[in-house]
Amino acid sequence: MKPRDAAALCPIMTPYEVADYLRIHYTTLYKMIRRGEIPVFKMGSDYRFRRDELEKWIADKQRPQARSK
Repeated sequence: MKPRDAAALCPIMTPYEVADYLRIHYTTLYKMIRRGEIPVFKMGSDYRFRRDELEKWIADKQRPQARSK
């Protein structure tokens, strides 16, 4: 099993794993964290992400936004 495959099985992800998963640069991810745009939690001073919350967040982003009148 490759290290990348092992990370795919883990329910908790690091910022670098999430950036790779979302196919964005890690500095873009940190900007999203600072703006509160992505679900994240801290373990000590390190950011971590729950895979299930990320997948829900992605699914919510894919749904059409309700138009306000």
